[in-house]
Amino acid sequence: MSKREGNGSGRRRRTESAARAGDPLGHTSQVLAAFRVFQQELDTKHDKYERLVKLSRDITIESKRTIFLLHRVTSVPNVEEVLNEADAKLDGVRQKIGQVAEELRGEDLHQFHKAFTSGVQEYVEAVSFHHFIRHRTLISLEEINARLVFVKEEKMETKVSAEGSFPGACVLTFQVTPTDYLLGVADLTGELMRMCISSVGNGDMDTPFELSSFLRDIHDGFSYIGNMGPYEVSKKLHTLRQSLGKVEDACYMLRVRGSEIPKHMLADVLSSRTALLDHDEGVA
Repeated sequence: MSKREGNGSGRRRRTESAARAGDPLGHTSQVLAAFRVFQQELDTKHDKYERLVKLSRDITIESKRTIFLLHRVTSVPNVEEVLNEADAKLDGVRQKIGQVAEELRGEDLHQFHKAFTSGVQEYVEAVSFHHFIRHRTLISLEEINARLVFVKEEKMETKVSAEGSFPGACVLTFQVTPTDYLLGVADLTGELMRMCISSVGNGDMDTPFELSSFLRDIHDGFSYIGNMGPYEVSKKLHTLRQSLGKVEDACYMLRVRGSEIPKHMLADVLSSRTALLDHDEGVA
């Protein structure tokens, strides 16, 4: 070992011993403790995020099942029975949303919004489809949020006695954001287009024209937003126009060529024409 190397190693030992002597409070240990706290906070946040993702999947699945159920209204004699069954399914979905609200209690909504936004959009689509079938109108954002108020029973400790406790009610609310509402309504147009074709197949010639007028009003509303709204909304506008075009094409077929085509073949003709339009749009 050279003299220079020996001096260097000795200098390092003296520096380390001086650092230990000059750190009587254990700053290094305090830094490690602080990072352990950060680790625990991040793990807690990630676990909550994963729970919200799972809840969102459950909400999406149950909402899709509700939509499939509602499509039966075009082929059953008792529509109210189907709507009541869909009501029960939507109540189950709202219970899942109540669990989301409980997870978000005391948290910043926007930190976890991506975890559950797809499920909320699917719920908006299902509840707006149900509302349209029953009332023939578009449900508002305020009406949706009014149904998302939950009362949770929990024990609250009294301040008078250390051993006493009494059950208390905690009110939780979940607010659907305007963007999620618009995206759910945009997805609704696809279900209305399918309802139009199914109605024709069951001999209902009035519903397609009613749906065409309703979809045109929705399209006009989205056109007012244009490119000024969120990026996701402007992307959905193209799908909305496709659905409106297919319903208008079905109305044209019924009005102009309805007398030429037997009623039992109208649904097949419209379905094949819709598939042809889809193919042409894909090629373009």
